Amino acid sequence: MAKFYDSILDQHRAFIDKQKMFFVASAPLSLAGHVNLSPKGSDSFRVLSDHQVAYMDIIGSGNETSAHMIENGRITFMFCAFKGPPNILRLYGHGRAILPGHDEWESLAKHFHLQLATRQIIIAEIDKVQTSCGFSVPLYEYLGERDHAEKWALNKGADGLEAYKAEKNRISLDGLPTALF
Repeated sequence: MAKFYDSILDQHRAFIDKQKMFFVASAPLSLAGHVNLSPKGSDSFRVLSDHQVAYMDIIGSGNETSAHMIENGRITFMFCAFKGPPNILRLYGHGRAILPGHDEWESLAKHFHLQLATRQIIIAEIDKVQTSCGFSVPLYEYLGERDHAEKWALNKGADGLEAYKAEKNRISLDGLPTALF
């Protein structure tokens, strides 16, 4: 059932481009550490080449992915077909966080519609691609994007967002530092 590839093929890119949602997984090295799995949406994922992807990361209640990228770089992305033929696509690789002001920020930022709450861009080098059947993934209807994050960010304002990041995004659940500080 599962098939593995060494790079992102055109059919993988076409599938990714149709998805409204994806998942990001990362983990610390410690066996006692917490695996992080986050759903993402909002047209925030880009395939940059057959071995490189990036996503625009929005300020949230934690910053686990950034901390895990600093410690070990491991990252997995998963896309599921919620309509049409069943399919699951996973991208395995190593990533890092790019912050505003970094040398690569401008070249990466041009691929996205940046939001007030854009925290960082996560870029990953992909070394393995997997497809699998997805037969048990249910069908869902896409109704649109939520505007809660945008309203929350506007209410906080730029200074409030910086204070929030300082309070909530400095370290991971397991005490690892993030790229923000």
